[in-house]
Amino acid sequence: MKKEHGTLYWVIFYMVIAFVVVFFVFPVLYLFMTSFKSRLDIYVMPPKFIFVPTVEAWIEAFTKKPLFHFFLNSAVVASGTTIISLFFGTLAAYALARFKIKGSQDISFFILSIRMFPPIAAAIPIFLSMKGFALLDTRTGLIIAYTVFNLPFVVWMMREFIMAIPVEIEEAAMVDGLTRMQVFRIILLPLIKPSLVAVGIFCIIFSWSEFLFSFLLTQTEAKTMPVSISEFITWREVTWEQVSAAGTALILPVLIFSFFVQKYLVRGLSFGAVKE
Repeated sequence: MKKEHGTLYWVIFYMVIAFVVVFFVFPVLYLFMTSFKSRLDIYVMPPKFIFVPTVEAWIEAFTKKPLFHFFLNSAVVASGTTIISLFFGTLAAYALARFKIKGSQDISFFILSIRMFPPIAAAIPIFLSMKGFALLDTRTGLIIAYTVFNLPFVVWMMREFIMAIPVEIEEAAMVDGLTRMQVFRIILLPLIKPSLVAVGIFCIIFSWSEFLFSFLLTQTEAKTMPVSISEFITWREVTWEQVSAAGTALILPVLIFSFFVQKYLVRGLSFGAVKE
């Protein structure tokens, strides 16, 4: 009986692994392979998995459009909005978690509702605001637009992480003579560091792959990678090899970054999950 249960367990385990590979790993792998195919190999049916690799698509993609400039735009915008959101969001979360503010629960719900708000519903107001302040087609305008949605997420998440830390730790530190800001900087920040990294990762991923506001608020100078990739698809043709090369260039930094920070991501998301 135990042997049958053990066999069933391994069957289910391998089925789950196969599902993950087919639906998550294979599309990324196929995109990477297509970026090194010639145009003739791409349109062969059935698809060829053994072929002579070529970097022609990469050369054409990066010479046809200034992808290095768009890549830099994505990096600057994603980094800027993440830093701003983490700085102000953590301070706001600390205030909501530790101070007795009238209507703090209503404020927290309002902040969360902003993050759950469909971005498309705020597209026109944000566009008109950026136009009024002459921030269209600028990195600053994109950073502000992304911060509008990243900031509520940071406040919501960090508030829960801070509330999971016993307030007695901070009270003991203040009894020893530390000020409130010293307690926040010396005591609290090291404790919530994994959570800050985890929340920052989500902010970076959202900003790095965001398409809607980059499409609406930019034209040439501040355009990001997702929008520039879509321009390889025209009414005349779709240059799949160049789309794959640019798509691989967009995905690869995120995969590498996620690989190196995965331990912080798991540690940060599990922080406060187990309580005494």
